[in-house]
Amino acid sequence: MTTHTYAATLTWSGSTGQGYDSYDRAHRMAPEGAPELTVSADPAFRGDPALLNPEQLLLAAASSCQLLSFLAIAARARLDVVDYVDRATAVMPEDQPPTRITEIVLRPHITLRGPGSAKIQRLVDLAHKECFIANSISAQIRIEPSVDVVD
Repeated sequence: MTTHTYAATLTWSGSTGQGYDSYDRAHRMAPEGAPELTVSADPAFRGDPALLNPEQLLLAAASSCQLLSFLAIAARARLDVVDYVDRATAVMPEDQPPTRITEIVLRPHITLRGPGSAKIQRLVDLAHKECFIANSISAQIRIEPSVDVVD
């Protein structure tokens, strides 16, 4: 079996000497072999609303992994998926310690060319079971797919 490893370097500089309200939350994240990202905290935690935050990155990772798993399964099943749009959401209640993302809802709208729409739910469920990110996080993940068929 192969073990996959991933590396990233995260850097921040500034000063927390003036207390919680004053320090800059922006930091740089450099995944190995990929472009550097500038990330901040959620605006609710005094972050920069113009930058991505870790909670958004977690949601994006879950959505992206589901997409990639689904496309691989659909391709192996010889289904012609021509479009996939996911309007995903995540919920992080502060009144349920420890504060964490408790639920992710993925809402993929899948456009399929030709027959096969009857198989979609089964393939979406299989993709979820194979999704590495879904298997790595404790938040409940629900998937609410919809399907269009085009000629």
